[in-house]
Amino acid sequence: MVRGSYEPDPEVGPGVALTVVVAGTTGGGGGFSSVTLTLGKCTSNKKMGANSSSISELPENEYLKKLSGREAISENDPFWNQLLSFSFNNPTNSAELKLLEEAAISVCKSLVENNPRTGNLAALIKVFLSRTKELKISAECQNHLFIWQAHNALFIICCLLKVLICQMSEEELQLHFTYEEKIPGSYGSECEDLMEELLCCLIQLIVEIPLLDITYSISLEAVTTLVVFLSCQLFHKEILRESIAHKYLMRGRCLPYTSRLVKTLLYNFIRQERSPPAGTHVFQSESDGGGILYGIASGVATGLWTVFTLGGVGSKRTPQQEESSPLANQSLLLLLVLVNLTDAPDTPNPYRQAIMSFKNTQDSTVLPSPNPYTFQINFNSLYTTLCEQQNSDQATLLLYTLLHQNTNVRTYMLARTDMENLVLPILEILYHVEERNSHHVYMALIILLILTEDDGFNRSIHEVILKNITWYAERVLTEISLGSLLILVVIRTIQYNMTRTRDKYLHTNCLAALANMSAQFRSLHQYAAQRIISLFSLLSKKHNKVLEQATQSLRSSLASDDSPLPDYAQDLNVIEEVIRMMLEIINSCLTNSLHHNPNLVYALLYKRDLFEQFRTHPSFQDIMQNIDLVISFFSSRIEQAGAELSVERVLEIIKQGAVALPKDRLRKFPELKFKYVEEEQPEEFFIPYVWSLVYNSAVALYWNPQDIQLFTMDSG
Repeated sequence: MVRGSYEPDPEVGPGVALTVVVAGTTGGGGGFSSVTLTLGKCTSNKKMGANSSSISELPENEYLKKLSGREAISENDPFWNQLLSFSFNNPTNSAELKLLEEAAISVCKSLVENNPRTGNLAALIKVFLSRTKELKISAECQNHLFIWQAHNALFIICCLLKVLICQMSEEELQLHFTYEEKIPGSYGSECEDLMEELLCCLIQLIVEIPLLDITYSISLEAVTTLVVFLSCQLFHKEILRESIAHKYLMRGRCLPYTSRLVKTLLYNFIRQERSPPAGTHVFQSESDGGGILYGIASGVATGLWTVFTLGGVGSKRTPQQEESSPLANQSLLLLLVLVNLTDAPDTPNPYRQAIMSFKNTQDSTVLPSPNPYTFQINFNSLYTTLCEQQNSDQATLLLYTLLHQNTNVRTYMLARTDMENLVLPILEILYHVEERNSHHVYMALIILLILTEDDGFNRSIHEVILKNITWYAERVLTEISLGSLLILVVIRTIQYNMTRTRDKYLHTNCLAALANMSAQFRSLHQYAAQRIISLFSLLSKKHNKVLEQATQSLRSSLASDDSPLPDYAQDLNVIEEVIRMMLEIINSCLTNSLHHNPNLVYALLYKRDLFEQFRTHPSFQDIMQNIDLVISFFSSRIEQAGAELSVERVLEIIKQGAVALPKDRLRKFPELKFKYVEEEQPEEFFIPYVWSLVYNSAVALYWNPQDIQLFTMDSG
């Protein structure tokens, strides 16, 4: 434990050093050492940089030059207290992050050259490891200075590791962990597992240190460093299946922490804790800028660690930063990276096993689980956060992962009586398809497909009535069922895809979701019914156009032997498959719930000429029988009622006719049911996707785009 004493001098001005005497067991040694804290306005603090200009000066920083230099530094050297006593403003934009990266590269160049002789990287890591042993009690005792220095050590380690991982192989990196100062260029057996010890320490820090204002920053840095440890995947085109990090995380001392780590990362996501308020800095400028307010009254260096997390004294966070939780975001990204690691040759991914098997805290069943990594978590809190966070790719990917792989979560969600809270954000993603990347749209669509596999869901969504859907711009929807809105959005996605992306995969999944729902269509909104028939009209026109192009192409090819014949047969085959599917969806609704859907029958009758050309078509003849019968039956009843009927009167006739139509006259077809199945080797899709999310949205992490091999910069 560390205690400090200080004598504030009233004459001390901005930027003047204050020496604090520290007693304790830091760095592995006892006794006393002094730590120099530079107190003053952030703009005059040049110790480790207060703005982008000082970031660029980091390579010339005397402490960093000594760390990366030719002199070996003992773990017990007072140098470490000096090195780790810096305040640093978190870079707030990509330009500053790039500057920090360039500074780290410069320091690393010297470190790589000298480290085989000095072993200073291992010494720095050992200093950090020794300090983490007392972190828990430091948090309980509100020992800000101790936590602040441990955070700073980890921050330096993370910056160095990020550059080293990018620039060398894992084997070379592991070698740098083993160098010691005793015999230049050699390594001893006691250091062979320093990398594993660091990984294990980071995991222990995440799962064991309580999340308080004073520990927020170091918890975030631990999560970030684990992400960095696994980032070697970014620099390989092929999927890594047996990396050194894999070995340590799946087999070694880290393995017993699997379920606790997954649980903690999930809870970090659920809690969405924001960065602590910037109210306890060690130094703050007075409002007139004319002096210094010391903030050390409650302990040495109170709140100094927050300078890094919060962007510095006097600076204000943007509204976006105010709304976000860096720890929640980073924890979710790390969780997705871990869950999507490939299985080891002899061991399934334990993090995926944990995410597949965890249960609700309300689940009192005591059945023994075959999965050793199972745990319990509050499903209500998880559900609420997932509903609130669907604007981000990573939250949607987590929702997909849980629905697809964890039957406990899927069963719980499908039993909720407020499914609209989850479905509406997913529909918004699809509605704004032009603004979303294709992967986010796919995930949203597959989530709908998984939900529509459940008949209970398909029934219940038509019972939920929504008021004033403001984001739906094509038409004012003052009142509509969730089911009808879902149909509208899926059809809109199909139409967008037909005119823009022309992605068969997207078409197939949209139609599969509609097909799963079709037997339970209930009280369809008139606009939803119109859009179903309008989509069929669009497909019909496209079919005729392709047919016409094929005919003209055939004629011209007969006239000239030289011109190659375009493959219109394939286009025609695709469009006919989609038309067939649409006819099956309409037929499924008519045969299973005709009396519940007068608006669909009305729309069918209004556009009955559309279906004429398909009555005798060999590909559609069978499925057209029921549709043709319904059109004929209701047309006849309406004609008998006389001319110039109002819409209300026609609907009344349809409702009466639905009761009168003998059900046995409609031919029965197999039930339309589609189930989502992941393709073989799903990691080929998910691992690049997850790392693209890390690359684009991780907090305070920058990689040079030219170094990235795993995906192209415009992918997604």
